Amino acid sequence: MSQALPISASPRTDSASSSPSILSALRTIATEAAGLEALAEALEGERAEAFERVVARIAAMTGRLIVTGVGKSGHIGAKIAATFASTGTPAFFVHAAEANHGDLGMIGRDDMVLALSWSGETAELKGIVDYARRFRIPLVAMTSREDSALGRNADDILLLPRAAEACPHGLAPTTSTTLQVTLGDALAVALLERRRFTPSDFRVYHPGGKLGASLVKVGDIMHTGDELPLVASGTAMAEAIIVMSRKGFGCVAVVDEGGALLGLITDGDLRRHLSSDLLAKTVDEVMTETPKTVTRETLAMAALETINASNITALMVAENSMPLGIVHLHDLLRIGVA
Repeated sequence: MSQALPISASPRTDSASSSPSILSALRTIATEAAGLEALAEALEGERAEAFERVVARIAAMTGRLIVTGVGKSGHIGAKIAATFASTGTPAFFVHAAEANHGDLGMIGRDDMVLALSWSGETAELKGIVDYARRFRIPLVAMTSREDSALGRNADDILLLPRAAEACPHGLAPTTSTTLQVTLGDALAVALLERRRFTPSDFRVYHPGGKLGASLVKVGDIMHTGDELPLVASGTAMAEAIIVMSRKGFGCVAVVDEGGALLGLITDGDLRRHLSSDLLAKTVDEVMTETPKTVTRETLAMAALETINASNITALMVAENSMPLGIVHLHDLLRIGVA
């Protein structure tokens, strides 16, 4: 780890940020931001070619990406492996110390090793490095020292800039781990884009929780067929209200002779047209024309945003003006989006 250097960025000194803790936090953020800026400059310059080679190597591998490290680098490595795995690159983390006690058997000859060590001299990495060399398993080093033991044995090096740690003693890994995790994210995103990884692909690896729910498509949860609250143009409001009540969505859609969507009548429309002759009117007199719709490919989260922004409780699902289904706020609540 490098020794702390003077911080060039000056934190705010107004009354809202003059406490020692806030000043310390601002110094930390400024130091780590300077490290990230140095990393960006490196990737735009002399280290761009190495990054491109590593992306191509990972994309071409037929096995899995084995991420390894110890200490803080190990924690970052575990996160990087998880990010790769969730974005379409088969990967898992092997603790370098555990590798020396049997976990080397997890690494196959079609795999590739990404080893993290700020100094490049981490003793626990020797076993996994020797194993990779013995069986000709591609080895990529993420380190700040090209001439280190790890760097000398690697097929490619993702060289990190020697940025100052935010720790005032230059000891606690702070900026260094920020650079590691950021470069790991950059690799994962570059591969995601190279593979044209879609939200649908993402959902395959994230079926649970709110994230998984947000990736559900409207077509997966919409009500169809006889459940749809539909009436024909010219229908009397007395009949339309019966359909609205029976279907239970708080609305009824109006369609023409060809089945195309003309409009929608909601509880709000009923209140706005409430009068003694409401039941004698036709749906065409009460409906809101060209209602908001979504397609079956719309993500559930996007449907929820439309519902909230429009202050409604249900959305018609349509394509080429033809109603295919309906999705209600309760459907989104049920799958955990809202």
